[in-house]
Amino acid sequence: MSKLFYGQAIGKALADEMKRDERVVLWGEDVASAGGIFGVSRGLVQAFGPGRVKDTPISELGLTGVAVGAAMAGLRPVVEIMFMDFVGFAMDPIFNQAAKISHMFAGQFSAPLVIRTAAGGGFNAGPHHSQCLETWFAHIPGLKVVAPSMPSDAYGLLTTSIRDDNPVLFMEHKGLYAFKEEMPEETLSLPLGKANVVRQGRDLTVVTYSRTVHTALKADAALKEMGIHMELIDLRTISPWDKETVLASVRKTHRLMVVHEAVKDFGVGAEISATVAERAMPSLNGPIVRLGAPFAPPAVSKPLEKRTLIHEGQIVEAARQMVAP
Repeated sequence: MSKLFYGQAIGKALADEMKRDERVVLWGEDVASAGGIFGVSRGLVQAFGPGRVKDTPISELGLTGVAVGAAMAGLRPVVEIMFMDFVGFAMDPIFNQAAKISHMFAGQFSAPLVIRTAAGGGFNAGPHHSQCLETWFAHIPGLKVVAPSMPSDAYGLLTTSIRDDNPVLFMEHKGLYAFKEEMPEETLSLPLGKANVVRQGRDLTVVTYSRTVHTALKADAALKEMGIHMELIDLRTISPWDKETVLASVRKTHRLMVVHEAVKDFGVGAEISATVAERAMPSLNGPIVRLGAPFAPPAVSKPLEKRTLIHEGQIVEAARQMVAP
């Protein structure tokens, strides 16, 4: 067993897949010489050479468009877009090309492409470097969306994403790069679309993903002191999401809370809530609760940003009210 940071686990997954399959290449702004803005790809250009780990011009549209063509031609590109906020520059090759290629050509071509990008707030980086935009991509048929919360999950889900024949948006939270976890020497790949039941509980189901998994774990400790036992589910994959695991949990606990850092309006929580309302309404003992950011851009001001981020106190108070007799 050894401890790895979240960022190191991603770097290890990239290295292991590049060793396994020579078709895997890594492209992005500063991914080679600098090892990526967060150091995730440090050492890869030395290990695999500039032909496979390549610094690109500052053009998200250009590097993603080239990667889509390379994927169609037989490579398995992993492209890094520094901040999720910049993915907007590359939307056409992502949702009009990569996500639709298999459909447009009757399965004769596919786009085995992974788009890695850093998301999330908490660093006073303002509205251009702090957003969680996963809902954009979860709405696109043909595109898979992954958001790991733990180093072992980041490793296992990235290896699977690289091997997948479909395009994958791989969301890495900036606040997790320095999170460390003890991992086995032989870390295994994980299936996409399968949630992880992090905590078993009887009183309510809490569904979340990415950094808010850790927020919910802090809340769980406080709730146990109050005699409230949550069942905590980490989605890990947002699209496709694991409906059956969530529905089974709600039928057991009879209460549902969905938590995410992204804006609450029109979010992942809305989709989960609607599905549970459609398929498990008789099991619910009360209204579904959603926690998310207010409908406003992330603030530059440290106090203002702090007010918009989900914290464990919100989860504790919402859970207490849900379970109250």
